[in-house]
Amino acid sequence: MEHINKSVFKIITASGTGSGFVVSGKNHVITNYHVIKGEKTVAVEDHKKDRYVAKVVMANPEVDLAFLHIEGFENTETSITLDPAVQVANTQKVYINGYPFGMPYTITEGIVSSVHQPMGQRHYIQTDAAVNPGNSGGPMLNEKGNLIGVTTSKFTNADNVGFGIKHVDLIKEITDYTHVDDTYHVKCNSCDTYMIQKAEFCSNCGNNMDISIWEEFEKSHFANFVEEALSELGMNPVIGRAGKDFWEFHQGSALIRIFVFKRDYLVATSPMNNLPKTGLKELMEYLLEDKVSPYTLGVHENKIFLSYRTHLSDIFTDAASTIKENIKNLALKADDLDNFFMDTYGCEMSMEAKEV
Repeated sequence: MEHINKSVFKIITASGTGSGFVVSGKNHVITNYHVIKGEKTVAVEDHKKDRYVAKVVMANPEVDLAFLHIEGFENTETSITLDPAVQVANTQKVYINGYPFGMPYTITEGIVSSVHQPMGQRHYIQTDAAVNPGNSGGPMLNEKGNLIGVTTSKFTNADNVGFGIKHVDLIKEITDYTHVDDTYHVKCNSCDTYMIQKAEFCSNCGNNMDISIWEEFEKSHFANFVEEALSELGMNPVIGRAGKDFWEFHQGSALIRIFVFKRDYLVATSPMNNLPKTGLKELMEYLLEDKVSPYTLGVHENKIFLSYRTHLSDIFTDAASTIKENIKNLALKADDLDNFFMDTYGCEMSMEAKEV
């Protein structure tokens, strides 16, 4: 299971984060439907922190599965195999792979508590392995790296109780889905027909369809404002989404965060470099010279930050275009300054930095 991390991805939407993965011989990223609910385009991050725009091409809410398509992606390094002959037994070891709470890639170990646990109208694998928000959509593997389930949920306020969609249910979804385009398809579980047009009933069998499956979450004015600024950086703003009214992405080596602070302020900030062991006097003198207006340089927990703040009400004034320009330029400035501090004052890049 040494290289499993290359096959597991963080799924990032405007509502939060989850996990996804690829299996041998397939290029679609697999995740839970509830991870991407309300979205048709999401960001996918790999183990190297590289991000890609992915389109949702298959949604099946009843089974809680979805397939994502990344333009130009070819799955050449996967270590996860999907075999219908794999047997799952009570008390066997299981490994939960994913990005809990949006943190870096994590593996937790447990056992299969039940191979056939009924919940609602379906049966699931139950495990005592740690399953947390963000693990949803990730792979449940046996010791050989075979997929035995797709992590899907955990009871609220319950310890050692996690669930997974059975691997045979995923195999059916993969077998049924034969489309090669990047159109959003919704599956009717009554007749296994895929629909691309918004409708209350299946066009093939007349089964009731939840019309909300086709609907996308409406972005706030603030979100539209920030994403217009990110577009001016030449990036697809989907890449930067990290939750509701929160963006986090790398501009070059620098990590950029944009968010609302105390419901009153738009804040853009970048944790750039760690303080050096020597030469602090010269560095502090530079930080206090205020050379980066309209931005500020500061130190928090031995780390140098570049930051920008404005009141939310300002985005409704004549200053709006200037604020967008400032957001864009903060990202560019941070990418320059982290190298400056490293070369001039011997400040190592922060742990949030990305190697480029």
